[in-house]
Amino acid sequence: MSQSDPGPFAPSAKQQLVLTAERLFAQHGLDGVPLRQIGTEAGSANKSAVQYHFGSKEGLIRAILLNRVEHLSRRRELLQARMNSEDLRSVIEANQLPLIELAEDENCYYLPFLEQLLRFGPANPMEELPRAHRELQRAYVDHVGSLIAHVPQPLRDDRIHQVSAMCVHACADRHRARVLGATTLAYGLHVSALLDGFVAYLNAPPSAETLAALQASAPERPLLRPLP
Repeated sequence: MSQSDPGPFAPSAKQQLVLTAERLFAQHGLDGVPLRQIGTEAGSANKSAVQYHFGSKEGLIRAILLNRVEHLSRRRELLQARMNSEDLRSVIEANQLPLIELAEDENCYYLPFLEQLLRFGPANPMEELPRAHRELQRAYVDHVGSLIAHVPQPLRDDRIHQVSAMCVHACADRHRARVLGATTLAYGLHVSALLDGFVAYLNAPPSAETLAALQASAPERPLLRPLP
């Protein structure tokens, strides 16, 4: 079953709005789609269907996130149950693979939607995700941080967040290529190469220049934003 396939039953009107909005926001940006267009393309005769079900565009965006986050959290918990907790590559795989997998479904537009959401601004809707998801991601940041303790703060946290952003962008690019019918790397090679790159980036010792810049700036550890 694909990630966007609801199963043997047709999606409800509300669910159809969520899936349609995910696709349109992914294709045209969060500010490029009138709410009325979402309702029309979802097959709703009610011109105010989005406002009726979600209240606002922000409410709709939260609904898109919630529609996926339970699956992602459950998948991560299953992968974490069999990962090698002392191996950085295994820990990264358990967290990122659920996102990587979504790029293989041409009908699931969650990754390019997330790509748009990363540009959303200070009021990031991911900050309103369920506590269980936020705690899972906080534990992931702490776990990875303990495995790259040779990287000083705040570089350590910044690298962990950059890896999550790189994963979203790389897999959104792959999804677009698959939708267009372009040639892509075999899935196994794609996943393995991505993980290799993430581990290398996280593990790389800071250069003398970076350490000097870090000392000169005396930065504080930033308030971390939730990860997708």
